[in-house]
Amino acid sequence: MAPKLRQAIEQLPHLPRALALVRKAAGRWTAAWVVLLVVQSILPVAVVLVTRRLVDSVVAATTAGAGNPGFREPLLLAVAMASLLLASELARALAQWVRTAQAELVGDHIRELIQERAAAVDMAFYDTPRYFDTLHRARFDAQTRPAALVESLGTLLQGGLTLIAMGIVLFGYAWWLPLILLLSTVPALFVVMQAIVRRHEWTVNSTMDQRRSTYFEHMQLTRETFAEIRLYNLAGHFRTSFTTLRDRLRGERLNLARSEAGARVLAGLAGLTLLGASLVWMLLDALRGTISLGQLAMFGQAFLQGQRLLRSSLENLGQIYSNMLFLGNLFEFLELQPTITDPHNPCVLPSPIKHGLSFQDLTFTYPTAPQSALEQFSLEVPAGSTIALLGRNGAGKSTLFKLLLRFYDPDGGSIKIDGIDIRNLAQNDLRRRIAVLFQTPLKFSTSVAENIAYGDMEAGHDPANIAHALEAAGATSIVDRLPEGKNTMLGPWFGGTELSLGEWQRIALSRAFLRDADIVLLDEPTSAMDSWAEAEWLGAFKDHVKGRTTIVITHRLSTARHADFIHVLDGRRITESGTHDELLAQEGRYAAAWGYQVGNVQRSTSNVQL
Repeated sequence: MAPKLRQAIEQLPHLPRALALVRKAAGRWTAAWVVLLVVQSILPVAVVLVTRRLVDSVVAATTAGAGNPGFREPLLLAVAMASLLLASELARALAQWVRTAQAELVGDHIRELIQERAAAVDMAFYDTPRYFDTLHRARFDAQTRPAALVESLGTLLQGGLTLIAMGIVLFGYAWWLPLILLLSTVPALFVVMQAIVRRHEWTVNSTMDQRRSTYFEHMQLTRETFAEIRLYNLAGHFRTSFTTLRDRLRGERLNLARSEAGARVLAGLAGLTLLGASLVWMLLDALRGTISLGQLAMFGQAFLQGQRLLRSSLENLGQIYSNMLFLGNLFEFLELQPTITDPHNPCVLPSPIKHGLSFQDLTFTYPTAPQSALEQFSLEVPAGSTIALLGRNGAGKSTLFKLLLRFYDPDGGSIKIDGIDIRNLAQNDLRRRIAVLFQTPLKFSTSVAENIAYGDMEAGHDPANIAHALEAAGATSIVDRLPEGKNTMLGPWFGGTELSLGEWQRIALSRAFLRDADIVLLDEPTSAMDSWAEAEWLGAFKDHVKGRTTIVITHRLSTARHADFIHVLDGRRITESGTHDELLAQEGRYAAAWGYQVGNVQRSTSNVQL
């Protein structure tokens, strides 16, 4: 019991934090709910007291005859009893309505806090399973806990006040009766505490399996997985995996429930033994005439209600303890701190950029990767120039973008813009100066205009800016064919129009070009375009990035040749650099790949890839 008690005490700091959270989210509703709980705690005591008067008055009236003037008192007391019961129902219904409003407000507030924290942490957090375990427990196990904790505290307050009053009533019969009442609940208290600790431990230990079962289910239910699941007939495999895992998790949980139920039965028998002995004692006193029938009814009702309230209070104590355990999961997530932070006195970039970008001796390894993504990587990008990066998958090309955007910080080396280390810049200020097309851009289930406006919310308010961005991406003709043009809803979530992969890429390009940024980063901008669309877009590409410092990642040599300078990456560093003609003259990997592409090299070079 000592370790359990110590663990319970360790959870106490969560209580004031939870109360502060609830007060901030739904302070007035909580105050109204507390008032109603106090009212509800008083009414049962009034019912017990009126019961005694009612029984005694009925006995007196029936003994003297119905014509006795005293018969009026039972009628008045009966009306009073009915009024108290009606008031109890009204207070209960009103409290439930207030509680619902409070729970909704608190739940939404916690969702906002979780979203804020998820938006604040570094990308490195998303590379570790521990982060997803913590997020899962915060979202699904702890999200409703603050409101539930307050509800349990309130119910405990209500029951406690009523219980104290019942104890005073019972003390009037015998000083030892309230003690018997308390002793009858000790076994149940031990059972409740032990069960809650075991349930919480099981929840924490099974988090990854819970997430894995969600993954198996997800693979069968989404549009993105449909094609390959049907092609390879994998639905049965994932369904079996889901069922097997859920069977095991359900079995573990049922074993806990069975063990808890058995312990509760034994604890309940001990309590019932004391209850039965106490009621028999009071009944014998009534038969001996020591107490009246009204007193017997009052004391018996007070004792029964007292034990019910004690059981309820124990359950509430258990719920409070359980909620505080799970609140630890919520607060653990909310306390996550990013490792990439803004400097106290950030520098300001010149506008426009005059000298360019400098990547100096960069070394970087992803948190869970077995080897580095970049090693001693150096690159100079003059202001206003367009360079292309080519190389095999995994050569570190996309990693450069993530480092430049400060999604990660390098393990060694530095990135400078006009001589200013980007770690000396505010992150939002840095990112506002960069327009990006990611390799797998997001498909927002909103209108075309909103999809593009997300690139720059201020510029997106002007339809002319949207039109210019569409033109820059070569997407104007695509949008003109849509049912409602720029107002057409996209994506399947809300009944929108679905686009091809190449069309989605044009929309994402429009979003990137909407931002009037000094630096443009394009990761495979033509990968989803057919040859005709690529040729059309490349014809206007240089005009749209004129004056901007542009880095293009591509596997297509036809795209790379439009750059001012081309760099070939291999082994996580640059191995070839030059213009298109200079690289052909070097007769290296680029020249071999180009020759194969245009059909001017021997079959032996056909395995060269960039």
